[in-house]
Amino acid sequence: MSDTSSTEALVAELTLDEKAALTSGLDFWHTKPIERLGIPSIMVTDGPHGLRKQAEGGDHLGLGSSVPATCFPPAVGLGSSWDVELVERVGQALGVETAIENVGVLLGPGINIKRSPLCGRNFEYLSEDPIISGVIGAALVRGIQSQGVGTSLKHFAANNQESDRMRASSDIDPRPLREIYLRGFERVVTDAQPWTVMCSYNRINGVYASEDPWLLTRVLRDEWGFEGLVVSDWGAVNDRVVGLPAGLDLEMPSSGGRTDAQLVAAVEGGTLDESALDLAALRIVDLVRKTQEGAGRIAGPLDVDAHHALAREAAGRSIVLLRNDAVDGEPLLPLRRDANIAVIGAFAEKPRYQGAGSSMINPTRLDRALDEIRALAGGEVAYAAGFSIEKDAAADETARLRDEAVAAASAADVTVVFAGLPARLESEGYDRTDIDLPADQLALIDAVVAANPRTVVVLSNGGVVALPFAGRVPAIVEGWLLGQAGGGATADVLFGVVNPSGKLTETIPVRLSDTPAFLDFPGEFSHVRYGEGLFVGYRWYDARGLEVAFPFGYGLSYTTFAYADAAATVTADGDVEVRVAITNTGAVAGREVVQAYAALPGGTVQRPQRELKSFAVVELQPGETREAVLTVRRADLAYWDVRVDRWVVEGGRYLIEVGASSRDLRSSAAVEVDGDAVQVPLSRDSSLGEVMAHPIAGPVVQAAMAQMAGALEGAGDIFADQEAVQQMMASFPIGRIGMFGAEGISPEMIDGLIAMANGAA
Repeated sequence: MSDTSSTEALVAELTLDEKAALTSGLDFWHTKPIERLGIPSIMVTDGPHGLRKQAEGGDHLGLGSSVPATCFPPAVGLGSSWDVELVERVGQALGVETAIENVGVLLGPGINIKRSPLCGRNFEYLSEDPIISGVIGAALVRGIQSQGVGTSLKHFAANNQESDRMRASSDIDPRPLREIYLRGFERVVTDAQPWTVMCSYNRINGVYASEDPWLLTRVLRDEWGFEGLVVSDWGAVNDRVVGLPAGLDLEMPSSGGRTDAQLVAAVEGGTLDESALDLAALRIVDLVRKTQEGAGRIAGPLDVDAHHALAREAAGRSIVLLRNDAVDGEPLLPLRRDANIAVIGAFAEKPRYQGAGSSMINPTRLDRALDEIRALAGGEVAYAAGFSIEKDAAADETARLRDEAVAAASAADVTVVFAGLPARLESEGYDRTDIDLPADQLALIDAVVAANPRTVVVLSNGGVVALPFAGRVPAIVEGWLLGQAGGGATADVLFGVVNPSGKLTETIPVRLSDTPAFLDFPGEFSHVRYGEGLFVGYRWYDARGLEVAFPFGYGLSYTTFAYADAAATVTADGDVEVRVAITNTGAVAGREVVQAYAALPGGTVQRPQRELKSFAVVELQPGETREAVLTVRRADLAYWDVRVDRWVVEGGRYLIEVGASSRDLRSSAAVEVDGDAVQVPLSRDSSLGEVMAHPIAGPVVQAAMAQMAGALEGAGDIFADQEAVQQMMASFPIGRIGMFGAEGISPEMIDGLIAMANGAA
């Protein structure tokens, strides 16, 4: 395809059959070429935390082998770093590996909201909050696309479970849909312009995402300014003839020509405008052009060592230290190099480092925590498996493994137990049914702690788990799924080579029944009611004052940080700039994730108690003080006003709370923010209160209310008080005012008043 050829001119030369063919896959991973015009086929392949390039005929669900690639921490881990600069570097490395393998588009990142901890694919998603999902997602997109390859932002949208995912309808009210489930996608699109967006399998309020013009055209393109193409998730197309004019450009994988023929027949039959097909073909040719411009920029071989080192750095920053109590007068972690250590748990030797399904990477190498601990330790390191990772281990085998572990723990100075979820419990395609660790692991932890109170528990899990032992174990390390270098990174943190700085991007609940979607997950009869509304994640727990195991944004360090008083000002462009000085008050260097939450006390619409709006990472030497600067975008203060169907910033005095987690707020500042003008059109259904607040109609209605009060004198004490009458009638539709004593006010007069008010507005 010539660089000088105009995309529009090229599309104009396509036949109807060629245009239709271009908008579906050649096979599982390639687009169709049009050799006559020099349009090549390009390859797309799975990510998002590594390249999963399979051999010809490979499947989509990770059953087949793929070329070796660096397995970076999955999103559940990487998001916990809160580190935009680090994430962008990981993205750049992913882009390099994608380019070396001549792949045009890496299918990721996934930024769906973690609505329920049961979602089987939560390990692929970043957070329960749209701000961090959007910011970290945009960093990944920028990094990957900086290397001349594309990304595919997924899964658009409201795909928050695996159960019945091919057809279930996510039934969501407008405000949570916009403010929670679409906001992160909007941030990535507007900040980073991914080359493609992948529509999800599910329906949204009854309409398949793959054929929803509101979602794929009005919101994505008209409102957000998306410039790329929309590709289907693999097998997500329900009706291609309906989907294409709605905004679905590329069906994947190949349909064997069946749906191509449907498009041609629809155009020839007059039920599909050929211009819609032209537009989709134009976007596909444009994507091919961009991938060709980047082709050959980066040549192999891959620097395996450098990328493994980056994976280890990223994994170290992804680890969250949940607990580190003092034992014998000092915190249990970091471990002393000369300690005799008992390492217990099968995951120390056979690591869980990624989830199952379409994101399964064939790593270039794999660190084992047991080996890495031995490499750093100066004392003796014993090992006992403690439990079997097989599904149905015999009772006598379970007892034998536990006894061996207790013996090892009893003989050691300190014990490190590696526990977590077996791979079979977390995968694309199905959800979990509970948030519990396996019973044999819980029994093992209890037995080990009884034998040796100096016990550390290291967790490996793609979704949150209940921690009933949290009050009995002095040190808990949340290791999530950390990619191929996670074993080394875990050892680094345990021995203090790396000071942990990760923070939770999702709340760890005490019990499953406390979670926001408990009563509505996974729905019934292919409908899922998002009954918790806006109150997802920490918003839910805060609104109800619920106890949690560990709150959103939480994470400890081997040092301590002090926060000075925060200051907040409105900038010239309407954003809120927050400044706060942070001091490292401990003895070692560390990194603090500073979080800013916003609230509007006394606002007119229902809001969460506080919402994350910005964050920054500050790196400090012992005793050092630096000022953290956080920008709260004006757009992120807006709520979705269902009356006018748009974003609105409510004016008022906003409270900005700054702290180390959503429940560890160290400082606050108030700032006055000007609101957006909102004039809601009046109708007969408008309440008297709404009409009285209108600058034109209000005085007229006030006079009518005075007439009503006079007419009702003597009917009772309440009717003798005009203010009481107004209060009582404030919610009454103006179209019915004539029924309550306002003689002489006809429907025509009301319509005239409404027309006058709306005309003036």
